[in-house]
Amino acid sequence: MKINPISVTELNRYVKEKVADDEFLNSVFVKGEISNFKHHYTGHMYFTLKDENSLIKCVMFKTSTATLNFVPKDGMKVLVLGSVSVFERDGIYQIYCKAMQEDGMGNLYTAYEKLKAKLSDEGLFDESHKKKIPFMPKIIGVLTSNTGAVIRDIINVSTRRNPNVYIRLLPVPVQGEGAAIKIANGIKLMNEKKLADVIIVARGGGSLEDLWPFNEEIVARAIYDSELPVISAVGHETDFTIADFVADLRAPTPSAAAELAVTDTSELLYDINLCEKRLKMALNRKLEIMRLRYEKCLSSKVYKEPLQKINDYYIQVDRFIKSMENNTTKKLKDSKIQATKLITKLDTLSPLKTLIRGYCLTEYNGKIITKASNLKKDMEIDLKFQDGNAKAKVI
Repeated sequence: MKINPISVTELNRYVKEKVADDEFLNSVFVKGEISNFKHHYTGHMYFTLKDENSLIKCVMFKTSTATLNFVPKDGMKVLVLGSVSVFERDGIYQIYCKAMQEDGMGNLYTAYEKLKAKLSDEGLFDESHKKKIPFMPKIIGVLTSNTGAVIRDIINVSTRRNPNVYIRLLPVPVQGEGAAIKIANGIKLMNEKKLADVIIVARGGGSLEDLWPFNEEIVARAIYDSELPVISAVGHETDFTIADFVADLRAPTPSAAAELAVTDTSELLYDINLCEKRLKMALNRKLEIMRLRYEKCLSSKVYKEPLQKINDYYIQVDRFIKSMENNTTKKLKDSKIQATKLITKLDTLSPLKTLIRGYCLTEYNGKIITKASNLKKDMEIDLKFQDGNAKAKVI
């Protein structure tokens, strides 16, 4: 009996139809943990749903994602409602999700928002309370697990940027029961013993439950009360915890926290060398300008003939003196001429001139007699002639 082979497409189509005919697979309600989550630019979501032993691929189209009231991410435990179907081209089966909700995290989100609002009202998130990160810290205090990639990333980045920086690790649990208390105590110890110049509180990514210690009030208040600046680097870039809001600075990743805390000495050295070059260039330009000014000064007449200016002043003074003498002489001459004219005029009007012509002055008791009616009989009068005086008696 001859068996005719079928194509791969025909086989996948057959399996797809069989799965489509199963009523149970048309509506499944599955719980699991999200991994490999990708939010495509088209709006569709692709991820894997897994438990301890198995996994299954899932897709949620844009028309269904609009009903979500949270942002799915890796490590989140969810409940998915959808149908199982075969993707004929690749020959794989997957869940086509129609709805999704968080599994057991609703209470955590409620507590998160409640505490966030409470601490915000108290002012724990205010920028006025944020402390400045030191420019060149010598010791970086790190609160995280002593195993895993977080501390290795911080050490690698920090020592690469500044080989002389010292990393002081204070191991603390970063998830699970009691972790929040130990993290808060670690922050307090760092402050009491002055073990660092700046503190980095860090852990890798995870679900909301994994990150929950950093949403505890005791950790938030320990960060707020810290006298040392605190950098929060909890989870991935899209993860936000209460610690991030209270901290003096939030870093998207632990590696980024190390970059923010530790100044890159190579860049600093480059800037110093650049400033040194600019300073040298500025000094050289200044010296060149001063040299040109010096040469210009030396070529000036003041330096070639220093007495020339003084001699010019001497000549000018002599001119002033000569001018003053001429003006004075002219003034005296004009004054003499004027005086001569006045004297001549006075001389013409002088009564003595009249006496020369044969007249005389008649006086009585020193007063000139101008009228005959002023004379009386037997009055003794004085007669003043050109050459002398005589006495007379009126008869």
